[in-house]
Amino acid sequence: MTKRVGFIGLGAMGEPMARSLQRAGYEVTASAHHRRDALERLVAEGVHEAADPAAVAAAVEVVVICVPDAPQVEEVLFGARGVAAGTKSGDLVIDMSTISPVASRRFAERLAEIGVDFIDAPVSGGPTRAREGTLTIMTGGSAAAIARAEPLLRAMGNPHHVGPVGMGETVKLVNQIIIANVMIANAEGLLFAKRAGADLDAVRGVLASATASNYLLTDWLPKTWLAGTFEGGFAMDLLRKDLAAALDAARAAKFPMPATGLAYQLYTNRSAEGDGALDYSAIIKTYERIAGTQTAAVGAGQKPGLQ
Repeated sequence: MTKRVGFIGLGAMGEPMARSLQRAGYEVTASAHHRRDALERLVAEGVHEAADPAAVAAAVEVVVICVPDAPQVEEVLFGARGVAAGTKSGDLVIDMSTISPVASRRFAERLAEIGVDFIDAPVSGGPTRAREGTLTIMTGGSAAAIARAEPLLRAMGNPHHVGPVGMGETVKLVNQIIIANVMIANAEGLLFAKRAGADLDAVRGVLASATASNYLLTDWLPKTWLAGTFEGGFAMDLLRKDLAAALDAARAAKFPMPATGLAYQLYTNRSAEGDGALDYSAIIKTYERIAGTQTAAVGAGQKPGLQ
């Protein structure tokens, strides 16, 4: 496997992922996407700068992309001075963005026409695990392409080959569908308990060993809503983008997802209230308004829930 790797998309996830590659001994070349600050930090640490995605592709055999959505992936790949303008037959593109699998398959077909392999490899774990190099990576692609990419992917986390191109995105979207709906269920259930006068510490203590126990309830909410903050975490608008991709794929497959459609509308309503940049647990604010109360934090000395 080559030790020369290109990286495009140095956001909250991409910057630490590129740093993990460099830490593992890869020679990383990157270009700015929309901001230069992360690139400048990485260049100071030894990453090579290229003028644009075409120049990145010309300098390496493998290009990693990590940008917000399908339109940005298409721009990076096929826009003016995009990757396709600099890549060579036999090169490999690894898209680690979370997008619709329909778009992933379309991009793979276009790259195949110029002899370039494509893998979709979205991740789960957030910036903390990106910094640690312990992301869960869901990969879709041919066995040969995955084998070629695996050492590089292992520098960033734990890859799981789940099928052909598009299946990595499919599995990632399954994760997003579930967490979106489970968060709403947590909000609805806990505010129902609060409205009835229950002590939320006691409720959570019981649920921790009951069938309703879930990671968001036991680990996520204590760091966000129950700690009196919605800052940081996973932005609601990013989750909305992922749900839109899931619904797009579901429409293409003629598969109805009514619960996810409702979840998308609930998060969109919350975003319209100005909360799109907050952690998606801020959906609880909708239920606090319905309940007509600001929910006090459950532990002694903790801040109240936000309105």
